[in-house]
Amino acid sequence: MNSQLEAFIRAMPKVELHVHLEGSIRPETLLVLAQRNQVTLPSDTVEGLRRWYTFKDFPHFVEIYVAISKCLRTPDDIEWIAREFLVGQAAQNIKHSEVTYTPYTIYNHCGIEFADQMAAIHRARVWAQRELGVDMTLTLDIAREVTPEIGMVTAEWAVSAFGNGVSAFGLGGYEIGHPPEKFARAFQHAVGAGMPSAPHAGETDGPKSIWGALRELNAARIGHGVRCLEDPILVAYLRARQIPLEVCPTSNVCLDIAPSIARHPIQKMLNAGLYVTLNSDDPPMFNTTLTDEYLKCADAFDWSAAVCEKLSLNALRASFLPAPRKAAMEQEFRAEFARLASQWSV
Repeated sequence: MNSQLEAFIRAMPKVELHVHLEGSIRPETLLVLAQRNQVTLPSDTVEGLRRWYTFKDFPHFVEIYVAISKCLRTPDDIEWIAREFLVGQAAQNIKHSEVTYTPYTIYNHCGIEFADQMAAIHRARVWAQRELGVDMTLTLDIAREVTPEIGMVTAEWAVSAFGNGVSAFGLGGYEIGHPPEKFARAFQHAVGAGMPSAPHAGETDGPKSIWGALRELNAARIGHGVRCLEDPILVAYLRARQIPLEVCPTSNVCLDIAPSIARHPIQKMLNAGLYVTLNSDDPPMFNTTLTDEYLKCADAFDWSAAVCEKLSLNALRASFLPAPRKAAMEQEFRAEFARLASQWSV
């Protein structure tokens, strides 16, 4: 990749739609939290935790996620990780993030009440808006491994906070053995209250998971969705309705869904006319950032600045921000793209 395009990608305004708050905690931060809260981790050094973070398989990933959650013992801990996350987003010029967060896991492991969790994240949001000029909203999600009854608890929490920093309802975790239909009632409750549905589907399971998310969960956006290409009828359906797909290439490579970035299906998805957005998923766990995802894909698929601009605007338009704010942000983004393209001759 030429240095001018790299500089353009690093500087360009971005929106991220698929990134997990708990999965964004850096090893350095986790070590401080563990020591502060007297939680034993597999290592007591940053380097040791980095090695532990290195992705092995999905059960190992869940092990890390649970261990991280157990280190969050107070609302102040949650506010701190949210502030650190937003600092990292601001450094990449990510103006808006729609962040997946699993409140029941924190409640279950640490006993922090839902209202206290939301208040802590709200304080971080207000601080970031004031000090960094960036914002985030939450997609509150169900971890697939829990019971439908716990899914309903999460749905009730989400509805109670909708519009107050919460913008969508989601479903995450290991797909196989936990189909979307398992949580249809929880999504009926949330969608019935006006919440957009944004479940993960089509990652570790195939097209049937995406169909389930569309038909049973009324999905407005699909987290991942890369395995849609296995079903031409599904591809046609997604293309006709331009349902946004939150694609996370490095995450998919780590989970063996794609053998490498160069052989990732994202380019085929774009060629098929699908609505693609680019995202980082769990950045430190997969040793990536949203900026890195743009850089890796631009290099692998010979993307131009125009393609990167299109993907950034795709994410903005697919966000759950109010229409007037999206329109205003698009004007700002387009002006910034033009300035940067002129500056870097791309």
